[in-house]
Amino acid sequence: MDKQESGGWYFGWNIVGAATALTLLTVGLRMGIGPFFLPMAESLGFTRSTLSGIVAIGMLCYGLGMPLAGYLVSTQGTRFVLLTGAAIVVASSIWTVFASGPIEFLLSFGVALSIGLAFTSPVALTPVISRWFTRQRGMALFFLSTGSMAGIALMTPTLTFAISAVGWKETLLGFAVLFALLTVPVALFVMRDEAPEHTDLLPHQIVDKPGAAKPAAKRPAPNVRDALRTLPFWQVALGLFACGFSMNLLGTHGVPMLMDHGFDATTSSLGIGLIGLVAIFSTLVLGRLSDQVERRNILAAIYLVRGLGFFALVMVGAHWELYAAATIGGIVWAGSVALSSAILADVYGIRLVGVLYGLAYLGHQVGGMISSWLGGWAFEAFGTHWVAFGSAGALLLAAALISLRLPVRGLLRGQAAAAAGGR
Repeated sequence: MDKQESGGWYFGWNIVGAATALTLLTVGLRMGIGPFFLPMAESLGFTRSTLSGIVAIGMLCYGLGMPLAGYLVSTQGTRFVLLTGAAIVVASSIWTVFASGPIEFLLSFGVALSIGLAFTSPVALTPVISRWFTRQRGMALFFLSTGSMAGIALMTPTLTFAISAVGWKETLLGFAVLFALLTVPVALFVMRDEAPEHTDLLPHQIVDKPGAAKPAAKRPAPNVRDALRTLPFWQVALGLFACGFSMNLLGTHGVPMLMDHGFDATTSSLGIGLIGLVAIFSTLVLGRLSDQVERRNILAAIYLVRGLGFFALVMVGAHWELYAAATIGGIVWAGSVALSSAILADVYGIRLVGVLYGLAYLGHQVGGMISSWLGGWAFEAFGTHWVAFGSAGALLLAAALISLRLPVRGLLRGQAAAAAGGR
């Protein structure tokens, strides 16, 4: 990792490490609904369609909470948002355990818990990391994806084991305790919104180009309204819609789908977890490439291979086929969110990245809401998972084509300046 000019450890990496650990738990639970799904439905007496609808609304609330989280980070600071989110997660988890009917369960598990997790999601952490990093911003943001993938890899089998051992209610309460024990110290002692003047730039990059930052500082930055009128924002948002559709479909219905195809619960959860495990290591490579290779090309490749992987996953019939599909899919499972946020920071600047990332990520959660509902409804209506999983594959292939239409990195800055000049 890089050091400060004085030769000491750069504190920004402490923020990245803490944010990665927090993302592991946040995304791990948000994407780890699969192990909870059947035990919850059986315990509460809900049909798959009913519980899928509740989960779908929760995905939407998760997305709606993100622009609010981004706005509050810009006005109240990262620490305030994280502490508020932790309090909501703990309170909503307790409420969920004692919920007695579908409406109360919807409000506690679907709405309140989702908003709490949105306040502690990568959207709340992206702005502070973007402020602390310039030269290695892509790499730093990719660590959030590493945390997300570690959440899938570790939390899915862990939650499956815990639920089988003690029950889903006790597992949820245990998660809430662990979540608070991590989030509160991170918010109080690690998160710092004020970054050094030159961030992670190397000394020669500051000395050799002393006037480079001045024109950029004088150039007006686009506001939110300007940004929403530009094509790159919507290209990123449409890609995130496909990303959310696929990721939340797999997180909610991946384990039930594999069990319906004859795999046991442990094998199914390990298969899904393997995707996240492989992605932990692939994100380190993709993160390094994202600061050296054109980001739109990496993003398109991720969507393309992931889309083909969805077609393969629903066709697997043997253990080795499952693990092979999971391994290949895991290589490109991460990175789309990190690349999207990095591209938004390139286009519109770090001042707006929290709000714009939250708005674009809303499309991610709208996709997740649709797929969470579709996965349960389509299986009950047609007796097959091909409707939902096939749709995910097709959307990802379309997202690959859309990503290739993004401008090259140098043109992104010019487009931002044009947007600002049109105010």
